[in-house]
Amino acid sequence: MSTRDWILHVDLDQFIAAVELLRRPELRGRPVVVGGSGDPTRPRTVAATATYEARAHGVRSGMPLRTALRLCPDAVFLPTDPPAYEAASERVMATLRAFPAEVEVWGWDEAFVGARTDDPEALAAAIRRAVLAETGLSCSVGIGDNKHQAKLASGLAKPAGVFRLTGENWAEVMYRRPTDALWGIGAKISRRLAGLGLRTVAELAAADPAELARHFGPTNGPWYHWLALGKGEAEIVTTPWVPRGHSRETTFAADLTDGTEIAAHVAALAGRVAADAAAGNRVIVRVAVKVRFAPFLTRTRQSTLPVPTTDAAELTRAALAVLGRFDLDRPVRLLGVAVDYAMPDQSRTALP
Repeated sequence: MSTRDWILHVDLDQFIAAVELLRRPELRGRPVVVGGSGDPTRPRTVAATATYEARAHGVRSGMPLRTALRLCPDAVFLPTDPPAYEAASERVMATLRAFPAEVEVWGWDEAFVGARTDDPEALAAAIRRAVLAETGLSCSVGIGDNKHQAKLASGLAKPAGVFRLTGENWAEVMYRRPTDALWGIGAKISRRLAGLGLRTVAELAAADPAELARHFGPTNGPWYHWLALGKGEAEIVTTPWVPRGHSRETTFAADLTDGTEIAAHVAALAGRVAADAAAGNRVIVRVAVKVRFAPFLTRTRQSTLPVPTTDAAELTRAALAVLGRFDLDRPVRLLGVAVDYAMPDQSRTALP
């Protein structure tokens, strides 16, 4: 095979659970669910992840812990520990950067790798071995001509495997699958496509882009067709990712009805978000408050700050002013405070 450029997608297997199992090897082979405080009897807490043994019982990420307990009463429930996951992720990404390749980090548990090679499977296998040796964590690697193919291929490689998905085998592997198998098409869009008679990737690939544009808009419609053909971006961006914002939120075991108590919680959340921003040396330019009323009505209001700030008291005042724009006439089950950061070039000029 001739040397050429390839895109690999490295996806850590059951990452959060795997980090916990490294610390608790006695739990290997048992169903483990990680989420919230680790107490499945607490209402309104959800699973962050679950081991394959728990998934075999129907447990899924985002599922209420009470439901997970009902499905798998023998599961071990553990609290989440974000700092541990961040540290493990940094070790993985450092391992990837040791290869003669470009690395684009997409989160704690995944990254795209761009490399020029005549044997992408050998490179993928070497990456898997290195990650396992350096961190104790298992990963799956997808190989493609572009990011879309590589991302889908890593899912087909799970667990702990390597899979190649390119233009050569795209139709064979993907055409019989439903449209929401594509990266970028979710259940809602898939249902709308099905309403047009487009249920499979093959049917979407054969559709008229102009007709799709008529139903989904001039950008999204042709893009869905593009995805069905296996197309995608092939550029690896190595610039470190800089978050544009941050949020904190709390779901309450019992609904809140007292306005003073609601305001106190918003103030506390604003203080935590301000502390997070200060720890990251970030300047805040906009604040938003999210209120979820019982049973599940969510509303968000936001405001641009008159002057970018790092001051917790200023942010708290702004958040409470936004809260004042809500009509708190029904019980509240969740509160959140989110902020937008000035980007690095802005923050240098925003403050003296």
